[in-house]
This record gives sequence, C-alpha cells and structure tokens, in this order.
Amino acid sequence: MLAARMHAYHQPLTLEEVAIPDIQPDEVLVKVSAAGMCRTDVQLLDGYFRPYAESTFPLTPGHEIAGTIDKIGNLVPPSSGFEEGDQVVVVGGWGDGTCRHCQKGNTQICGHGRWPGFGPYGGYAEYVPIPSRYIIKVDKRLDAAELAPLTDAGLTPYRGIKKLRDAGALGPDRVLGVFGVGGLGSYAVQYAKLLGGGAKVVAFARNSDKLAVASEYGADAVISTKDKSTAEIRKELEKAVGQGELDAVIDCAGAPEFMRTGFELLSIAAHYTAVGLVGDRIDIPLFPLVAREYTLHGSFWGNYTDLSEVMALAAAGKIRHTVKKIGFKDINENLELLRTGDIVGRAVITY
Repeated sequence: MLAARMHAYHQPLTLEEVAIPDIQPDEVLVKVSAAGMCRTDVQLLDGYFRPYAESTFPLTPGHEIAGTIDKIGNLVPPSSGFEEGDQVVVVGGWGDGTCRHCQKGNTQICGHGRWPGFGPYGGYAEYVPIPSRYIIKVDKRLDAAELAPLTDAGLTPYRGIKKLRDAGALGPDRVLGVFGVGGLGSYAVQYAKLLGGGAKVVAFARNSDKLAVASEYGADAVISTKDKSTAEIRKELEKAVGQGELDAVIDCAGAPEFMRTGFELLSIAAHYTAVGLVGDRIDIPLFPLVAREYTLHGSFWGNYTDLSEVMALAAAGKIRHTVKKIGFKDINENLELLRTGDIVGRAVITY
C-alpha cells in the first residue's frame, strides 16, 4: 500500500510503498477513503509534542479517518454488526480500558492510551488496523471526505460546546465567542447555534475568508481582530450584540495573544473553553480570574459517545462542511499551507 511516513522531525513526509498491515483478532482492517489534515499533524512534524512524548520512527500521521471495512478479526463479536464493505469512521482516542477515565468512556484522555496517526499506523495510508470497539458504522450515502474531518475538527468543538452548555454558560441572554474559524471553528459556530439555547454567537478571526464562512454558517456577528486592540474589538462587539463582554468563549485557536484578548473580554462568572493548540503557554492576569470567578475548561478531542452524536447530526443533514479535497501527492504542500494558516476549512486526502 501507499503511505506518507515521517522519518524525522522537521522533514517532509516520504511517500512509500509498504506492506498492508496485519490485524489482531479484535481488530478490523479499514481501507481508508478519506483522511483529514489537521494542524496537529504539522505540530507532530515540528516537534511540538516532544516535551510530552517522543515519537518512534517511522511514523504514519493521520488521525481523522473515514473508510470501509476490508477485513474483520475472528474475535470481533457478531453482535457488533460489522460487515466487510461497511462505511465507518474511527474514534481517535484508544484507552487501556481499565483506568477511571476509560471506565467513564473518556478513552481519549486515558493516561496509558494511544492514538492513530501518532505511531506506525495512521490515515495517511491506504489501510489502517483499528480495534473494533473504536469504529462507528455510518450510512454509505454520506461523503467520506466530509466524514473524516468530523472525527476531530468536527468532534473537538462539539465536546467543548457541550462543556459550556452543561456548565450553564449558554442561554438566550448570553453571548458566546468563537475564537478562530479554521478547521474547528467553522464547526464550532454551527454547534453553538444548535446547542447554545438561543445564545448569540460572535466569531473572531484575522482572515476575512474564514469570517465569511462563519457568517454563512450562522454566526450572529463576525469581528476581525487583525491589527486591533482589545478596546477596539470591545467597541465592535458592543455595537454588534449590545454588550462589550462575552459570557462564554470556545477558543479553537489556542494562540497566546488570542487567549489574552479573549480573557480581557470575559464578563463576570464567564466560562472559557480551550480546544486549540497553536501555542504552548498562556499568560493571563490572576486577579480577574479569581475575583470575577472565571472558569477555564480544557477540552480534548471527544469520546465514542460524542462522535456518535456528531455522526447523528451529520446523518440528519445538520452539519455543513468546508472541505478541500487533495490527492496523495499534494500532502506536503498542504502541510505547509496548514503551517501558515492558509487553508480555509479542512484539507482532506481522498483515495
């Protein structure tokens, strides 16, 4: 099979012919139809995660995976209902199955887990072995190129918005800010309208094309932050929605300067959910965090239940997509575009 593999940090991926992997008895072999390209893949190449975990090479990136079942292991129970040829998506976080997080279903934050695309097998290849308990069968009529990004770009903000909703941060008298309208933010705007209980949704970004996507997907207002002070942004916010503060934020960028602006715009007792990882450190003043009782939520990826809910929304036609389909030979070029933030929506490798 063809695979795009990483042999070292700070080097382009190498397109290679490698053996189709064997599967364990409890696994299925998925023939990849589409693989989303995530900024995390760029960060993996650039060594962002090295302080937390060293990579073992060669490595095949790609954790946003949609495909069809090619082979089923002999210990996969018939009750799973899986058949060869089924269209499936892959749940990314694979836990050890024994820790308290796994017992609650949050396998993506298991301290001893593993993820596709961060080891020998990932979606930047034509086949990938997947534990059967981490695939979800979906309607064959759905477009794989739209399904693949939903396993991360469409999943991560969904879980983040749910955290804001469950914390009581959303409602008809609230204003929710979506910071960053890239691969994740375009979905966050839609979930904010679906789950926000009538909250007004304001999208913030530097790129006018991305802000146009946010408007198209239902944002009540969009504000460009390019070359503007917080005071200027606050005035635009007040003009747009009648108040110069945000009751909740979902940050899909995670850029330090963006986060400082976001915290400066928070109202009393506001909630801030961070799902983006552009930077690696934040610098926020402590007094308002304590005195104004802000709540900061970390939110990572999503679990099986979260992705099942996202798939149900997709099947009902309630999610719109901004997808750029590319070929295998264009992977390195589009990784560079991701690095510079020049992709609107999601680039998706199709096979």
